[in-house]
Amino acid sequence: MQLEPEPPEAAAACGEGLPVVRRFAADLAARGVELGLIGPAEPSRLWSRHLVNSAVLAPLLPQGSRVADVGSGAGLPGLVVAAVRPDLALTLIEPMERRVAWLEEEAARLGLGNVTVVRARAEEYRGEPFDVVTARAVGALAKLLPLVAPLAGPGGRLALLKGASVDAEVARAEKVIRRLRLHDARVETVGSGMASAETRVFVATLPV
Repeated sequence: MQLEPEPPEAAAACGEGLPVVRRFAADLAARGVELGLIGPAEPSRLWSRHLVNSAVLAPLLPQGSRVADVGSGAGLPGLVVAAVRPDLALTLIEPMERRVAWLEEEAARLGLGNVTVVRARAEEYRGEPFDVVTARAVGALAKLLPLVAPLAGPGGRLALLKGASVDAEVARAEKVIRRLRLHDARVETVGSGMASAETRVFVATLPV
């Protein structure tokens, strides 16, 4: 299926990283379905549903942060954020071997020297804690939070891309949020005013 035309808001969302995101879009449209990274209908909505949606996360991430993208899959949002924010150090955590191979190859092809790929499940990762942990389309908050919160260091931040049902997810996860002692937990809307970019992000901070 043909790649969706680039929408006008892509330039605002991606900034100077737009040329790299364009190459990523072309690669994902060309090979993503074949490799099982995206569904057959996705190339026709790749920009509006996936790429711009990932790029608008970038302003929430503090300068120079070490960021983990859990269940990175095709590289959403990890590779997009790495292209848009070269000041960040991205670690893409992905358990499936073929997806890990894609992420490594694509990061190299795009010249993203700020990307490290780790084959692991979130609960298996053993490394230095991160400043920020993100994830997109991985699971409901009640199950996701106990997996991703341990990856963040004291005072670290969670920034989890969610869909329209996020408020209901937050309500169902209240006990988990309390148990993990997360504070300043809230839903932020980013990309407002961009036709295809409005995105809801669950953010919370870990105790120091």
